[in-house]
Amino acid sequence: MAAEPYALVLGVAQDGGHPQPGCRRDCCVGPEVSPHLTTCVAVIDEGRFWLLDAGPDLPRHLARINTLGVELAGVLLTHGHIGHYAGLAFLGREAMNATRLPVWAAPRMSAFLAANVPWSRLITAGNIEVRRLDGPISLGARVQAEAFPVPHRDEYSETVGWRVTGSRRSLLYVPDTDGWDGWESPIEEYLATVDRALLDGTFFSRNELDHRDQAAIAHPTVTESLLRFVALDDTERSKILFTHLNHTNPLLRPDSDEYIRVFRSGMEVATEGDIFEL
Repeated sequence: MAAEPYALVLGVAQDGGHPQPGCRRDCCVGPEVSPHLTTCVAVIDEGRFWLLDAGPDLPRHLARINTLGVELAGVLLTHGHIGHYAGLAFLGREAMNATRLPVWAAPRMSAFLAANVPWSRLITAGNIEVRRLDGPISLGARVQAEAFPVPHRDEYSETVGWRVTGSRRSLLYVPDTDGWDGWESPIEEYLATVDRALLDGTFFSRNELDHRDQAAIAHPTVTESLLRFVALDDTERSKILFTHLNHTNPLLRPDSDEYIRVFRSGMEVATEGDIFEL
């Protein structure tokens, strides 16, 4: 029997990556800035891997995983914002020239891909095979993935999160949501069903984007999440890792007071290279 399946964090940054294009603030300029790739997780088992999201850093994500000697077997999308699906372009003939690679997407997301170039070209050229979600997905013999609805800005598609369950453990993946209210079931109920949870940590506080209307790009701040999840017991809090970090987010700096505050609250910050047994 092969080693147990596991999940590998390939990126933790918000859609624009870090440093973010066009940003000339201290968070993105200078020799001390440490780059971070866009949010992505690989689920690995028996010589194959599946990606949770395919953002614009897909080539670099694949470069990081190539040393493991595993083959790309599919992509599971969350929604239609560029940090989560734009990397599909690299599956086309100009780059990988993939052959009917399965891409699972919710109904509106599936329709969006089919109706718009260059994504529709990937379909007609046989590079990808879009599979509309209609229930749990088997990723090989030992891993199952199940999507669930997440409230978020849905200009082009609905948004889903993923619960991935392996032989022994399970992982929750929710990189984007408008907030923890308005869910069909409370986020705490989802947490209770898994061993680890990668959750939306886009902004640490409301004062990060003083030059933009943050109401137009709603996310639960990490400050708000800490206040909510402090009510959980130690075991439940220890499951949580924040990901999808904006370039302004001080959690990108392990030496920041905010980073230390998260750990003192019994939670963590996701890091590229983190491994979670499934």
